Parts: sequence; C-alpha cells; structure tokens
Amino acid sequence: MMAATPPASSEDETAILDAVGKWLERDVRPHVHALEKDDIYPAEMVEQMKALGLFGATIGQAYGGLGLSATTYARIVQRVSEVWMSLAGIFNSHLIMAACVERVGTEEQKRAYLPRFATGELRGGLALTEPDCGTDLQAIRTRAVRSGNDAYLVNGTKTWISNGIHGQVFALLVKTDPEAQPRHKGMSMLLAEKGPGFRVSRKLEKIGYKGIDSAELIFEDYRVPAAALIGGAEGRGLQTALGGLELGRINVAARGCGLAKAALDESVRYAQLRKTFGKPIHEHQAIQLKLAEMAIRTEAAIALTYNAAKAYDEGRRCDMEAGMAKYTASEAAVENALEAMRIHGAYGYSKELNIERYYRDAPLLVIGEGTNELQKIIIARQLIERNRI
Repeated sequence: MMAATPPASSEDETAILDAVGKWLERDVRPHVHALEKDDIYPAEMVEQMKALGLFGATIGQAYGGLGLSATTYARIVQRVSEVWMSLAGIFNSHLIMAACVERVGTEEQKRAYLPRFATGELRGGLALTEPDCGTDLQAIRTRAVRSGNDAYLVNGTKTWISNGIHGQVFALLVKTDPEAQPRHKGMSMLLAEKGPGFRVSRKLEKIGYKGIDSAELIFEDYRVPAAALIGGAEGRGLQTALGGLELGRINVAARGCGLAKAALDESVRYAQLRKTFGKPIHEHQAIQLKLAEMAIRTEAAIALTYNAAKAYDEGRRCDMEAGMAKYTASEAAVENALEAMRIHGAYGYSKELNIERYYRDAPLLVIGEGTNELQKIIIARQLIERNRI
C-alpha cells in the first residue's frame, strides 16, 4: 500500500527485485501458514532461493555472486520479511559468513569458498553465541588448540545457531589464546565444515521464527585444518565477527521494516472493511491515531535502515547507523504487531490471519544481532567518539 522504499540503483537490480516479488507471491505466500504452523523447514523454497541467486546476493561478482549493494539487499530482505521473515534469516546468516570470508579471508579461501557459497552449494552461518555468552562475545569458552603445524582441535558448545541443522559450514568464533589481554586478541575465526567431532545436539524450539532451524552445536576434539583460519592470522576473530554483524544488523533492521510495514498494510486494509457503530473503524479517531503512529514508525525505520545501508555501501564505518536502524526498526515491528492485533480485535489473536505470527516473530528482532540495549550503548559511545571536544 505504501511506497516506503527508495528506487533501485540499476535496471539489473530492479529486475532482481521484480523476480523476488513475483516468486514471493507465487511460491511463498500461499504456503506460509502450513509451513509455519508445523515448523517445517522450507526445503523447496531454499532451492528456489538458490536459483534466484539470493545465497550470493552480496558476494562479489568476481566470485560468482550478484554483487548487490547493501541498499538493494535491504530492499530484498524487507520485501521477503513482509511475506515470511524466516526466509530472510536463512540467507542472512549465510551471507554474514560469506562477508567474513570476502572482507578478511585470504585469496585462497575466497576462491575455494565464495563461489560455492554464492550458488548455495555450501550453506551455513555464523557460530558465535554460547550457553553462557551472547552479547559479551569476549567471554566465549570454545577453545581451538594447535595440533601440529597443520590443524586445530576444537572443543566447546555453540547455541542458537541459525541454519545449524541444514547448513554445512560455519564461521566459528574460538579462543586460540585464553590468556591474552585484552581478551579479544586471543580470539580467532575458523571456517568449520561438518565432520567427525562436529555434531548437532538438538533443535531449539521457539515461539516464533518458525521454519528456519536454530540449533545447538557441539565440538568434541573436532579437527580443523590450519588453512581454515579466516585471514590466516590468529587474534582477529572478534573484529571479523563485528564486521560481519554490521551487514547483519542492516538485515535485521530491514526485517523489522518488512514486519512493521506488513502489520501496517493489513491494518489499513482491515480498518476499511470492518465496521462498528455503523461506520468503518478507520473513521473512529482511536483507530486513526493508531494507524498514524504505525505509519510514522514504519517510515522512520525505513529511513534509518537505508541511511545505514548507504553508509555501508560507501565503505564508511556504520556501527552507529546500523545500531540506530536496528533499534528503531525492531521496536517498530514489535509495536506495530501489537497495534495491528488491537485493531483486528479477536481476528488479530486468531491463527486464521497473519497478525499473530507478526506478534510472535517481532520480539526476536530486539534480541538478535545484539540486543537493543547494546545498540543504545554503541550509539552513545560513537556519538562521543565522533564529536570529541
């Protein structure tokens, strides 16, 4: 119903966006309810996403990817999330892993992995979070000990890992020197392919965000070739992870925009169909105020998200911009989902409509890719850093 997105930057990107939109309406929207209800992994849709090139969306064309700008990528994520947010998570976690390799990896690693990432032949994600460690990544306990000159032995547990069951390879954050000070200098990132010593212990059940698998991963004397150390040097793991999370937070912000916009669009439509006291409910001032606030939140979220994407595309540091976008868009999704439920009344609470799914999916966004409380701390610190007196 609302325009609320900037124009694509080229004819090719417009064609990609059109193709994604047609696919969503033809092959996704009719099946979301059934897959989401039973928490079924959308294997057929994953194959379709491979064909569309979504697993290589932000990977450079030199390595077989589409080489899309972060701005166009955000538009795709927003559009996908308007229909089914879970699909955006399947390729986002994968592309954060790819970004770690493309930005920091050796040329040999790029040539070996990025073309297979781009086609979706190899899929995976980012393995950072542990049972006792989420926001404070420097507190991880997963340990990688050098075994001879050509390998590491890894022991530890990672949890809440997207694509953990159906993915084949992960950017794995480990401690290579637990005694290092500051702590981040003892952290490294490995490309970990599934094999002996690497197992999935369980699928984690969630109230929302169905379809995509979230899993706990166990590493027991798991042997990783030394050549799988991203960038070829120890001590750069945290910086590699945080660099990837800039793109991840733009993705989460775009998901929030999509969810907020979907809740708004369905509320605008319903407010014209539903009547009380002899007139459509959009003529009641109480509903008008809700719709106005929902629209303002959505537009503000979209503006901040594309501002962050633009900064990323220009190669500027954008942790503050990405944090602002992620915070605003995720909060907009939560608030719009609740307001949509109130506008729809009992139908909003019913599983017949999408509103209750938005209500269950939205809270993930205020937690994922760094909590919103952390985003505010990042924003405040950057405000001072960029405006020293």
